[in-house]
Formats: sequence, structure tokens, C-alpha cells
Amino acid sequence: MRELELIDGLEVILSSSDARVVRWLGDDASVVRAGGYAVTSVDTMVDGVHFHSSQLSPEQIGHRALAGALSDLAAMAARPGQAYIALGLPPGCTRPDATALVAGAQALAARTGTTIAGGDVTRADALVVSVTVIGWSEDPGELVGRDGARPGDLVGVTGTLGAGGAGLALLEGRASADGLGGPVATELRRRFACPEPRLAHGRDLASAGARAMIDLSDGLATDAAHLARRSGARIELTLGSLPLADGVAEVAAQVGVDPFEFAATAGEDYELCACLPAAAAQNPQTGRAGASWTWVGRVVEGAAGVVFTDSGVDLAGYEHAV
Repeated sequence: MRELELIDGLEVILSSSDARVVRWLGDDASVVRAGGYAVTSVDTMVDGVHFHSSQLSPEQIGHRALAGALSDLAAMAARPGQAYIALGLPPGCTRPDATALVAGAQALAARTGTTIAGGDVTRADALVVSVTVIGWSEDPGELVGRDGARPGDLVGVTGTLGAGGAGLALLEGRASADGLGGPVATELRRRFACPEPRLAHGRDLASAGARAMIDLSDGLATDAAHLARRSGARIELTLGSLPLADGVAEVAAQVGVDPFEFAATAGEDYELCACLPAAAAQNPQTGRAGASWTWVGRVVEGAAGVVFTDSGVDLAGYEHAV
């Protein structure tokens, strides 16, 4: 496939209604009118590391790549603005494959108010999708980092946990859909293939007083540890309080892992974990934006780190080997 022909095809797919975007596709660089404070994140997904192209459709790969980057904006409580997608296309990747991938990203972009404002295309040994997202905030004080947790805070999570990891286990054949029921198995696979960035819920949590927040891409055990380390705080979590997605217990049993440990370590959920003052337990903002909210622990005095008070083992989620 020829690069210029592919770029022309991608321009047909992409669209922008963002008044801040003055120039975008077709020039050497985009021109965007500032909207306060820029919040920027880069997320790269590689075939064979973060996904397997034999298991996902091109549209799902595009959705997943953009969703992973937007989830970082959700964790900061930023409003999404622009995205830039760089594609590394391996031998055998066709123009329909590439355009379908971008179409999957564009569908999520349109739904979340994000403009795909540019990018790059090159050859690569494996499929690589690198997404840079820029969110905006009028007031940096409205943004939430990882370093604000304090003793006395409560710790909670959005949605349900374990679904992404369970979906991956089904796709990889480590678990079987037998006994799950068709709709449950389908939903678990969807949760891995097309995670939903909790953008609105992140802003609601910030409004409710969240002092530290992170998205759960590598598993609660690992990601909560990032909050603890950056905040210099000790976080105590209760495994038995984790909200399990339907089907997770059955998949965990097949792979020989306690279902709550599976939910804490499998990763791929892209839910949010946040630390809020105890008074926030009565704040309705924590339960808005279409995602449930579950309190799972608290911040206490002590050495920085995470401990599950009802588990006798140290738990850890995913960590890249580089």
C-alpha cells in the first residue's frame, strides 16, 4: 500500500467539530487554540505485547489504543481535546485493515468529544499504535494527580473489576466460555477489547474532592501502589470488598486463582481508583456519570505501600519488562 493513498483514505474517515482546531490534517502540523492548561499523555500499544491482532478486529485495536490513552486523562479529571495517532504497519497489513483501525478510534473519539488532529504512518516489524492525547483544564487546581492521598482518606473504585483480565483469558484460551453463558462471555471479551475510559466519572470524582487518582490498567494491586508511593502513604485494601464483574469468579476458578486476587491483579479494566476525604462517602458525585462506585479501603499512617488486610500474600499486577 502507498503511504499517500492511505493518508488520503484516513482523512475521509476523520472529522472535527472542535472550534479550537484551526489547522489539522493536510499540513505539517496541527494548530490548536489553547483552552487553559494542557494535560498530555502518550500511550503505545504493540502487537504481541498489549494485544494480539489475531484475537481482535482492527476496529477493536483502534478503539482500545485510544481508550487506553484517554483513560489517563480520565485519571487526571481532564476534559478530552485532541489525539494524535502514529501507526507502525507491518508487512501484510492492508489498506482496509489500517482504515478500519482508525475508524474504530474515530468512533470513540466522536463519542468522547475528542478530535483526532493528526499523526504519522510508517513501516514496522509489528503493528504499533502510539496515541498522544491532549486534555484541557481551565484551572490546574481541578486536576487530580497521584500524590495527594492522606491518612483518613477512603479508597474506592469505579465499575467492576476482573472483566478485562477474564476476557483476555477467554481470548487466549486459558479459560473456556463453557458454563458462563453466551452474553456473559461476550461481555468479558468486549471489556478487554473495547474498554471504556471513565472521563465523566473522573471529573465527578474530582468535584467530590478526590485527592489522588489513577486508572486501573495494570491491576489494583500495582496501580494503588503507585498512589501509595507517590503520596508517601500506606493504603489498606480489603480483597473481599472488590466488586467482581459477572463471570470473573468462574474464569478465575478455571485458571486456578482466587477470584478476588484475580480481580486485584489481572489488569486491563481501565476503571478508576481514587482516594477521597471520609466526608466524600456522603457525596452523591461519587456515584454519577454512569459507573457504580465501591469503597474498597482506606489510607492510614505508616510506611508507604499497599497491603490487603484479608490476604496472607503480597499481591502485584502487571509490570512491563523493558
